[in-house]
Amino acid sequence: MSATGTAAGQHVVVIGAGIAGLAAAHRLLERGARVTVLEASDRVGGKLLPGEIAGVRVDLGAESLLARRPEAVALAREVGLAGHLQPPATATASIWTRGALRPMPKGHVMGVPGTAAALDGVLSDEGLARIERDADLPRTEVGEDVAVGEYVAARLGREVVDRLVEPLLGGVYAGDAYRISMRSAVPQLFQAAHTHTSLTGAVREIQAKAAANPRTGPVFLGIAGGVGRLPLAVAESVRARGGEIVTGAPVTELRRTTEPEGPAGGARAAGPGPAWRVVAGDRVLHADAVVVAVPASAAAALLATESPGAAAELRAVEYASMALITLAYRRSEAALPDGSGFLVPPVDGRTIKASTFASHKWGWIADEDPDVLVVRTSVGRYGETEVLRREDADLVAVSRRDLAAATGLTATPLQTRVTRWTDGLPQYPVGHHARVARIREHIARLPGLAVCGAPYDGVGVPACIASAWAAVDRIDGEPRGVQDLTAHPVPSLHGGAGE
Repeated sequence: MSATGTAAGQHVVVIGAGIAGLAAAHRLLERGARVTVLEASDRVGGKLLPGEIAGVRVDLGAESLLARRPEAVALAREVGLAGHLQPPATATASIWTRGALRPMPKGHVMGVPGTAAALDGVLSDEGLARIERDADLPRTEVGEDVAVGEYVAARLGREVVDRLVEPLLGGVYAGDAYRISMRSAVPQLFQAAHTHTSLTGAVREIQAKAAANPRTGPVFLGIAGGVGRLPLAVAESVRARGGEIVTGAPVTELRRTTEPEGPAGGARAAGPGPAWRVVAGDRVLHADAVVVAVPASAAAALLATESPGAAAELRAVEYASMALITLAYRRSEAALPDGSGFLVPPVDGRTIKASTFASHKWGWIADEDPDVLVVRTSVGRYGETEVLRREDADLVAVSRRDLAAATGLTATPLQTRVTRWTDGLPQYPVGHHARVARIREHIARLPGLAVCGAPYDGVGVPACIASAWAAVDRIDGEPRGVQDLTAHPVPSLHGGAGE
């Protein structure tokens, strides 16, 4: 990247040091801007959090990167982590349903099968027979958007949704499949639904196109030592390039100080002085441009004065909370089935929603201490509040109980850790794409301002980075990146178990 854009020479303040904010800062520096990053908490990284248990490094947040999208892998390589990228040692996951661990079906798109046979063993005979009726049903109209669960249940029956689509989507969004937008969460299915009467036929066409253009390489990658290393490496690179990162600096005011010059949707042209005033504690910064990379409620508070329309839309974005329970065992005392872990359909009434056999899935964890076996479980979905009010010890106990029922693991852990992610995942209900378009329409009226992160274009790491890069393009007077993301959000896939 050359320093030829309008950001070159400008002072840009980035609010938020999660992976989106850090990615934006990194790219702004590449383009010649002077950058200050302000982070309210005492650390960088947001939902990417490295940790340790029983002397072994682990992730206490997201644990993998979708490698079929270029953004996260490219950024990792740019900040010196190329040699640390690793595929999972195993990607064979299971579904814990109807009283047994069953192999994760193949031949589906986010749980939607191309044939009934693809779900044999997971669904009942009645559920499989219901899928067969899809070919004879009249078209189900999807309009501008539709809930994934609603549409799939209408075509294939509720059992497909409840036993496969729900746990897969729940693993990504901690949400409710009957509320989640198909247009935003599974865009390839949404597009196919407009041109096919049969849903299974649409899936088979998607699969045929994929088979005709096979991709090489793993679908997911991790980072030796944990994906939580990524934001730390990006932050180090930002500082090395001259960027300033200030933690413990919640922003309390964001105001325009002059009427910005320049075209709508572009950056402020050279004028009498900086266009923005940013207050964080006792620091008052003056900036030519600002990138807001914080969760929706925080963004709404910051934008309330200058863009009340965007703030109102952001206040309507709902979040789900969850907790990750990490357990370490002596390997000699703990036996687990093969594979990377399992997902749990809510319909089965269990407390945990997934488990990752981390020492099986990531070779670097097993290598750090072959005598330690690390397992993760997760609890909490949209609308579930009671389970997250439990004490840490209760969450550990319920995780151990469900693990024992699923796998027979009854050993006493060496150590446990509970990591709570309150309001950790934004929800993408029906109409989410239209809300994002409205937010960006409001923002476009304020030159030198951009937003990015998980509330907009996808909750996965590559989606957040793509959102950040599009925000930088907007600051640089290039609206195409934002327009493309608004029209085509980045889909997030499930990494197999326990994401």
